[in-house]
Amino acid sequence: MPPRIPYAVRLLGALVSGVLLWLAFPTHDLWWLAPVAVALLGGVTVGVGGRRGFVLGLVAGWAFFVPVLSWSGVYVGKVPWFALATLEAVYLAAMCAVVGFVGRRLRPRWGDATYAVIPLAWVAQEMARGTTPFGGFPWARLAFSQADSPLANVAQWFGAPGVTFAVALVGTALLLAATTVRSHGRVAVASIVAAATVLVLAGLSTPEISGRRVTVAMVQGNVPRPGLDFNAERRAVLDNHVRGTELVAEQMRSADLGERLTEPLSLVVWPENSSDIDPIRNLDAAAQVQRAISAVGVPVIVGAVLQEPQPEVSNVSLLYRPGGAEPERYVKNHPVPFAEYIPYRSFFRNFSDKVDLVTKDFTQGTELGAFRIDAPSGAYWALPTICFEVAYDGLMRESVTQPGKDAGLILVQTNNATFGYTAESEQQFAISRIRAIEHGRSVAHVSTVGVSGFIGPDGSVSGKTGLFTAEQRIGSVAIRTDRTLSDTLGPWPERLAVLVLLGLCAAAVLRARRDRVNRPDSTRTTKDPVD
Repeated sequence: MPPRIPYAVRLLGALVSGVLLWLAFPTHDLWWLAPVAVALLGGVTVGVGGRRGFVLGLVAGWAFFVPVLSWSGVYVGKVPWFALATLEAVYLAAMCAVVGFVGRRLRPRWGDATYAVIPLAWVAQEMARGTTPFGGFPWARLAFSQADSPLANVAQWFGAPGVTFAVALVGTALLLAATTVRSHGRVAVASIVAAATVLVLAGLSTPEISGRRVTVAMVQGNVPRPGLDFNAERRAVLDNHVRGTELVAEQMRSADLGERLTEPLSLVVWPENSSDIDPIRNLDAAAQVQRAISAVGVPVIVGAVLQEPQPEVSNVSLLYRPGGAEPERYVKNHPVPFAEYIPYRSFFRNFSDKVDLVTKDFTQGTELGAFRIDAPSGAYWALPTICFEVAYDGLMRESVTQPGKDAGLILVQTNNATFGYTAESEQQFAISRIRAIEHGRSVAHVSTVGVSGFIGPDGSVSGKTGLFTAEQRIGSVAIRTDRTLSDTLGPWPERLAVLVLLGLCAAAVLRARRDRVNRPDSTRTTKDPVD
């Protein structure tokens, strides 16, 4: 049985585990603390029962999500921030309830094998909060803390859920080593060796980065001020990106830069919200965009807000080609609830009047985006992703695996101005790095205010910019066509983990019922079997 630990000590352990997990994420970047946090949380919850596990998980969840999501309350106040942190913490609490219940019921007969519930529960928990409610919020997953870790390479095989499983597996091995070091020395050594093996194998399996090269530019135009009114001077923001594009044209004429590039410029990418003046309907904005295209003489992808379909608006990527033709478009498939649209507005207004800051709801796009870009070495596809969409496994996979569009460059167009000088921009950039490895594709991650940068198929970074600066980056990026094992397997590794967890839960429920039936009458109680 698990060691007898006072409940107050378990609460403290849960609190510390949440803090350690927070420190694993940008901008602290202590990625190696994530497995330690998993080990500590597993140690204080496994075998304690469902109810106590829930409370311990809630404490850990608050200790983690309140600081890691602090950027969500910078300009809208504490109520939305703590509401989001609490919602996310409930998923962690449910996970710990499962670990506590399964561990308590199965460990007396299954022994240390019961610890398998821990990594399985982590995968299931992240799947649940990444899909529910309102499409979920898959931010701050274990996988997204590992961009600098050898475990990031697991993404090429089993996706982001596989990285989460690997992190939790290493943490579980550390837990086993810590709990068996005295009574079962061999088990402890085996656990340490297993954890080290996972890390080494992942580190040695560096993703392939070869591929033909194309030249792409990104423009980070900056905004007049951070905050919710970042685009109060919308024309200034648009002008910043036009001027940045003209600077790109000047740089391309530079002899030094020309010697470093293998190909002429093929594409310029602007970030989300680079033109909040509708360039389809506003002739002045359209003229500014054409001025930028004329300067570089290549297609420009603009992040814009269109005043359609009325009464809604659209968050779009627009591809403008030289010649003045109507732009191609991608409409954001996954608008962010409570930021780009307000579900049940009248109900949530009872809790915060901040919901009325969203005066018009953004519509939901229904088609994937793919822009064909012609380059001297051959055509390739620019695959637009807008802001938080990069955190959604299914949407990213569907974009990359579109039939006939294998030669793809992932674009992540985002706007971080509403989060100020917080860790949000670095957290999002880390997600893009995991996506690059997961899909074996280069990524051009461009923000209105930073951070922006080019990411190789192995997660490596070049040309990274600072926050709230006006900068331009020109890079030679690899275009690959091979699909990763992760793309081939799709969501099935994650689904398999959930199915196995459900099997363990079913076995635990059956064991609880048998224990109640076999218990002598004098000791039977009406206590809920989850405890």
